Order: sequence, then structure tokens, then C-alpha cells
Amino acid sequence: MSFAPHRPSRVLLAFLGAAVALLLSGGVQAAQVLKWAHVYETSTPYHTWALWAADQVKQKTDGRYEIQVFPAASLGKENQINEALSLGTVDMIYTGSTFVGRVYGPLAIPSGPFMLRDFDHFNAYAASDLFRDMGDEYKKRSGNQIVAITYYGRRMATSNKPIRKPADMKGMKLRVPPAPLFQMFAESVGANATPIAFSEVYLALSQGAVDGQENPLPTIKAKKFYEVQKYISLTGHIIDSLVTVISGNRWNAFSDADKEVFKSVLKEAAAGASKDILKSENELVQWFKDQGVNVVEDVDRAAFRAAAMKVHNGKYASWPKDIYDRFQALK
Repeated sequence: MSFAPHRPSRVLLAFLGAAVALLLSGGVQAAQVLKWAHVYETSTPYHTWALWAADQVKQKTDGRYEIQVFPAASLGKENQINEALSLGTVDMIYTGSTFVGRVYGPLAIPSGPFMLRDFDHFNAYAASDLFRDMGDEYKKRSGNQIVAITYYGRRMATSNKPIRKPADMKGMKLRVPPAPLFQMFAESVGANATPIAFSEVYLALSQGAVDGQENPLPTIKAKKFYEVQKYISLTGHIIDSLVTVISGNRWNAFSDADKEVFKSVLKEAAAGASKDILKSENELVQWFKDQGVNVVEDVDRAAFRAAAMKVHNGKYASWPKDIYDRFQALK
């Protein structure tokens, strides 16, 4: 018995032809990969929520976008990732208010000492027309899009001596971020501001290159600054924030629908990280005590605030008085 050779059916051939045509026409596309760079440790809520956001964006866009998150300055220090955003070698970043303030000065205002009163004031600012308007001006100047703002926490001073009043910091070599605005706090207390990149602070403290530094409690824990400083003084002198920025080239290429996905997801991630940071702050005082760190709680914050108010609109201010007044009036 002989058998005729098997021939594919006309239906199957038509299906295969359509599939090939679809592939050739670009109907099946690989995911667009975005690089999200930041300088914070993998243990921080910033990184945890960035990973969550990456997963959410992938789901909500049916896999058309894949966000790869690069933590702990793996793609550069903060000034470098800001430059990389403008060059297009990274697509998204977390960055401090002072760094976007280099492009449009008023955006740095939350980083001034005792500018933000509390977490409620931060949330009022995040939801305000003022923040939106300043973001629009930043986009005009840089081309890049601010999509969210995250609570960074209350900055506390660490040192090898207790700090209770402004006079205790007079002449102290205080590490500050490499942005002029942070010299405002140093000036208000008579300290010597010493700009050092975030990734180099631990080494500078351990070698005695500076006498102290200031950061929120979650950051002091994550970067292990308490290992090389004897005291944490609860000055709470700055309530700082991070903004999430997307490069202009990427943002402008998104469809309106995709822009809404990125906005909603990144704002939700910012809110989640903000709540986690606040919760962590409230729990960490006891944790540091349990590690044997001397926590100075009897800080005269009123004296620190009075000193700061005198320099709010001085030589380091990067905002006009009308914006300062709008900021302070937020509730």
C-alpha cells in the first residue's frame, strides 16, 4: 500500500502566512526597556516601591514596557544620574528636590530648614497647584517630566557629641549634600558645610573627614551611619522629599493612555513609599536605642527653627518671596 505525502491544508497555510506577515509588519513587538536609576539601598522603601511600580506598569501596558531598576548609585551618583537623564542614557530617576532646583530654583524649597512643618504640610504641597505649576516650569526648562514626589523624612543630625541647641553645632564640620541650599542649615547654626556625595558619606565619617552628617532615620539605618557616629540628635530640621522624573524623550513618545498609566502608578508608588518611611521613622528611635546608639531627644527645636527662619530668604534662597509665601500658606 502506498501513501500520498502529507500536504498542509489551505487553512493552515493561510494562518502561517498571516502570522509571518504580522511579524514582518511589527505587529508583535518586544517590550520597550526603561532604566530607572537611584542612589538608595535595596532595603529602602524607595527601591521596594520602584520594583512594585515596574511590575504594575508592565501589567497595565500588557508587557509593552519593562522598567529595570538600578539602585545604590550603580549607574552613578546623584549628579551623574541627573545628567544621564538629560543625555538619555537613563529614562527615569529618583532625585532630591535640590537637584531639580538646579534647573528651576523654586523646586528646591522643601529642602530648606523648617520649610515643611510636618507630614500633612508635605501632602498638601504634593497635591498643590504650586507643585504642579513649578513642575510645568521645570519641564519647559529641562524637557523632563516630574510625575511624583515622595516623602524622604525628617533629617536628623548624627555626630560624636550630643546636639541639643544650635550653639552645639558651631564650628562643626557637617557633611551636606553637594547642593548649595543645604548650606542654609549649616549657616543658621554656624557649622562648616562640607559637601560630599551620598555614596561617600560612610567613609568620610569613619575616617573623621567630617564631624557629622544629617539624614532621616531610615537612611541613617540603611547606610549604617550609626556604626561610625555615637549620637543621633532628633533635630528634625528638614523634611525632605524625592521627585520621580522621566526623561523628556521617553515621556513625549508615550501615548496619552500610557502617560496616564505611568502617572497613576508612580504616584501610587510615591504615596506607598511615603507612608512606609513615616512608619519607619516612628519605629526607629527605639531600634537605635536597642543597638546602643545614644539618641538625644531633648532637642530645642524651637531654637533651631528660629535660627532657620532668619535665613529662609537669604543668600541661599532659590525662590522669590511670593512662592515662599504660597508655600507657607499651604494647609
